Amino acid sequence: MAASPPRILLLPGWQNSGPGHWQSLWEARHGDQRVEQHDWMRPLRGDWSARLEETVADAGGPVVLAAHSLGCILTAWWATHTRHAAKVRGALLVAPGDVERPDIAAQIHGWAPIARQRLPFPAALVGSRNDPYCSFDRAQELADAWGARFVDYGERGHINADSGLGDWDEGRGWLMQLATAA
Repeated sequence: MAASPPRILLLPGWQNSGPGHWQSLWEARHGDQRVEQHDWMRPLRGDWSARLEETVADAGGPVVLAAHSLGCILTAWWATHTRHAAKVRGALLVAPGDVERPDIAAQIHGWAPIARQRLPFPAALVGSRNDPYCSFDRAQELADAWGARFVDYGERGHINADSGLGDWDEGRGWLMQLATAA
């Protein structure tokens, strides 16, 4: 009997992902599961981490994480505390938000410092050279710290709806590579 494919869990960032965001398009097109948070506007790291823990624990089988912005920071924090890391086949980490930057830390409290332990599952981090929320160098540093393969995505801003990616088939391809590599 063949193993069931992993469930794709979408981890949006601060303020959630709107209807034109690749995460929302993947949810509609592929049936991926968005991890719904209690408060998208005032994110609390402990609450968000507990919600991710519940969702992974409740998943019937393996999962793959598709994180954007603050969702990347959540993934790293959660991975340091979870009892369910073995269920994660991989993580696509897209445009992490640098919550240690003073301007961002002033808006999103309690998320710094960023967890920098090596992730206990395979990961790829996609970074943009002109992301307004994380410098290219910082994105590379995070990829190194997390043990993630780094993808230089050129000048694509925050790799969100404003980047004009639509369904973002290229990103979906990277996600599927992670899903099938284990």
